[in-house]
Amino acid sequence: MRYSALQILKEALTGHHGWRPLWRDPDPQPAYDYVIVGGGGHGLATAYYLAKTFHKARIAVLEKGWLGSGNIGRNTTIIRSNYLLPGNEPFYEFSMKLWEGLEQEFNFNAMVSQRGIVNLFHTDGQRDAYRRRGNAMLLAGADAELLDREAVRAMIPFLNFDNARFPIKGGLLQRRAGTARHDGVAWGYARGADLLGVDLIQNCEVTGFRIEEGRVRGVETSRGFIGAGKIGIAVAGSTGRVMERAGMRLPIESHVLQAFVTEGLKPAIPGVITFGAGHFYVSQSDKGGLVFGGDIDGYNSYAQRGNLPVIEDVAEGGMALMPMIGRSRLLRTWGGIMDMSMDGSPIIDRTPVDGLYLNAGWCYGGFKATPASGYAFAHLLATDTPHETARAYRLDRFERGYVIDEKGAGAQPNLH
Repeated sequence: MRYSALQILKEALTGHHGWRPLWRDPDPQPAYDYVIVGGGGHGLATAYYLAKTFHKARIAVLEKGWLGSGNIGRNTTIIRSNYLLPGNEPFYEFSMKLWEGLEQEFNFNAMVSQRGIVNLFHTDGQRDAYRRRGNAMLLAGADAELLDREAVRAMIPFLNFDNARFPIKGGLLQRRAGTARHDGVAWGYARGADLLGVDLIQNCEVTGFRIEEGRVRGVETSRGFIGAGKIGIAVAGSTGRVMERAGMRLPIESHVLQAFVTEGLKPAIPGVITFGAGHFYVSQSDKGGLVFGGDIDGYNSYAQRGNLPVIEDVAEGGMALMPMIGRSRLLRTWGGIMDMSMDGSPIIDRTPVDGLYLNAGWCYGGFKATPASGYAFAHLLATDTPHETARAYRLDRFERGYVIDEKGAGAQPNLH
């Protein structure tokens, strides 16, 4: 079924009896050409592009829970391409271009809203750093505007300009950035992949790998052995545990990243705002809730929940930036498991095991990278060569000294 205004009208007039489930619920086949482990945004996008763009068949996605139960449904929904380094900016700009045509491509409303993002700066040093970043964005084909204090005040007048501990001096604006509905993205990719013949297998946990003479032959799962020609791993914060079953130890750590939403309010936040003097970012959902977040919890964990010190720190950042936020009531918090790499940048590469491929290390950047990550991973699986925008995301870059340290925090995953 292809969605359209006429289809909606027809169903409204006929009692909505014609709608069908978004995807099938098949049993696993004995073997596939391609098996993607992980039914989140990156795994579903990989399967979709493998089938649609690279015309591959006999593809399965294995998810230990239900589709979209991981980080894809547990984030703050921001999409942007305002990066600095040449290893990152072209990739995220490629992702931004895919976001702009995504809903039309897979015929599903993912609620992509390009309402813009403003990164505030509070010192002359930050201003110079943002000017440099903006120039790098322009060179990569993205859009960027450096705003002075009065331009920011005209756009976001409710911020604390006059009595702030950290005076706002301006900001870096990317107008094409914004937000998207996270679970809508997962459902859209899942539906699109299913229509192309991909088997989406839920409640199917990978418990081991069958490796013979240096080549992977398939996966052991809670629903039996499944043979595979090639296997792609895209399990975010569970990467370390899954790859351990293939005998690999990776340069990543798993940490909890909390997110927050307030009660529904009248429209207040025009786009996405980030605080330059602390780690705080905020936007407003279509339901009216303020959606915001900050730093990861500093300890390693596989739990999808965090602790109170980070809640306090994020609330302090929000109050310093916009005191009016103190009058809203916090509705709920949740956590996603971040696979934090040593340099804060991702990994899309082959592994030393023939036929086994890795997509990991997304740190804070996983959701916004979903389309490009899926496309680049599908390109790697289909052609055995990296996509032109993902050539820097090698697994061995830490050994070779070619790190992509976007944040400049060194080899400490908890700081990225």
